[in-house]
Amino acid sequence: MYNNTQHTFTSHDGTALFYQHWENPNLKKNRKKKAIILFHRGHEHSGRMAHLVEELNLPDFDFFAWDARGHGNSPGERGDAPSFSACVQDIQYFVQHLQSNYNIQSENIAIVAQSVGAVLAATWVHDYAPKIRALCLASPAFDIKLYVPFAKPGLTLMSKLGGNFFINSYVKAKMLTHDQERAKSYDTDPKIARAISVRMLLGLYAASARIVDDAQNIFVPTQILSSGSDFVVQQKPQRDFYQKLPHPLKEFHVLDGFYHDTLGEKDRKIATDKIHRFITQCFSRPYAAPNLLHADKIGPSCAVAENLSSTLPKHSLKHAFWEATKKNLKLGSLFSKGLKIGEDTGYDSGSTLDFVYRNTSESKNPIGKIIDRQYLNAIGWRGIRVRKQNIEHMLTQYATKLKNSQQALRIMDIAAGHGRYILDAVAQLPEQADSILLRDYSPINVQAGQEMIQQRGLAHIAQFIEADAFNTQSLAAVEPKPTLAVVSGLYELFSDNDLLRNSLAGLSQAIESNGYLIYTGQIWHPQQEFIARALTSHREGDAWVMRLRSQAEMDALVEQAGFKKVDQVIDEFGIFTVSVAQKI
Repeated sequence: MYNNTQHTFTSHDGTALFYQHWENPNLKKNRKKKAIILFHRGHEHSGRMAHLVEELNLPDFDFFAWDARGHGNSPGERGDAPSFSACVQDIQYFVQHLQSNYNIQSENIAIVAQSVGAVLAATWVHDYAPKIRALCLASPAFDIKLYVPFAKPGLTLMSKLGGNFFINSYVKAKMLTHDQERAKSYDTDPKIARAISVRMLLGLYAASARIVDDAQNIFVPTQILSSGSDFVVQQKPQRDFYQKLPHPLKEFHVLDGFYHDTLGEKDRKIATDKIHRFITQCFSRPYAAPNLLHADKIGPSCAVAENLSSTLPKHSLKHAFWEATKKNLKLGSLFSKGLKIGEDTGYDSGSTLDFVYRNTSESKNPIGKIIDRQYLNAIGWRGIRVRKQNIEHMLTQYATKLKNSQQALRIMDIAAGHGRYILDAVAQLPEQADSILLRDYSPINVQAGQEMIQQRGLAHIAQFIEADAFNTQSLAAVEPKPTLAVVSGLYELFSDNDLLRNSLAGLSQAIESNGYLIYTGQIWHPQQEFIARALTSHREGDAWVMRLRSQAEMDALVEQAGFKKVDQVIDEFGIFTVSVAQKI
């Protein structure tokens, strides 16, 4: 019934990954295409999902399935990848490829994913906030049963001491399915990769913990099929994940007696019938984007920030703990230059960020140097430096697009801090910008930035002025109109979406048509309470309480202002996103 063709797409690092396409030749060629994307289990490949193309009985859909890097026909050492997050980014590039090459809109896409593939898909939906129609997860591997006591901490320690290494799966085919033919094919398939790298396994655990904890920020209709007799993964995290999902269209099914290979079980028609019904019903109504424009006023992120802003009971253990933590930071600031900058100017100030970007122990004494290094190695600051690299990459990519289309390259950063990250990014451009306008509210930052412009010999094209990033009129009046604007690390500091609306409205008026906006987000942070309870902000020494915006919320605000999101990257920790939107 279907025509099957095989292809490759180029992912974020230039790697060509293999995928298959099944198309029903009886469908009209001018129809609005709908697609099911299949993601295979760990160790396997797209061929192990091919039976679902017929069995799901969805003839109006095109089907696509990839071989994840390190699997099947895709390159890379078997069972390995640069990181788990690199594979999630592969999904983003895969879907972008399908959208552009097959003219498929995101809201006409549904995902069917199993085991490790299900965790990859769920992480992608959480981190990149695609506007897809349905997400069907079969036995998501949020927590693998390792059976060996202290296996995870042991593997973590061994990887730190000896680097990456491989372990072989203990899972036998008879533990995966009651279907004897499928079990036999698993044992004889030369493309099955039985080993998995420790960095991929630990990355899977880290991403799973984050996604299960933050599942309230997945705004897609979701169906979970949980195998009732699964020897491979735990069921509890699957239930925890399901309970936190906010979308009203969600289902959790326990398939009694099923082993881990849910979609390859002997009685898998029970599972495929449920998927068929769920996807059919999700497509029976028009796509509706989640309403997140007022998430600052009501909802989980608002409640968390409100709780972290509240004063703790004076005689409680928590109050005593955080007071002691703040005193330790003040004591440390007597030795550490990094902590001194944070205590004096705020841990979210431009001066602090400039120190983080320099990434050097600058204290004069040995104790201070040790504190500086520990401070700079905090996961948040590591993520900040990756964000800087991602901004540089995106700015280079979209500046080149503008130049290639014969448009002027006029860059504006509305809250540049000292300007180091944007000037570093500009230095990497293949062609010099026509103009660079840096703005910031702080006279200290403006003075430091002006000096940096002079030092780098950019005074003939660059200027740094004192200005308010939330003043709509001030932004709208910028001349000449920028073609590439950057907002980095600003919106994350302010909970109020009205402030962002003011800023984005000004940017929408300022940026030329078809110009680009690069904007950052902070969708999750493992140290949110520590930051709120112990660190001070640049705003008159107030506590630095962050309200974490989901990527879906941030994208909705940008879209409301008249932009269309076209690209995104995220650090490997799942904290900071860098997105690109085009003015429509």
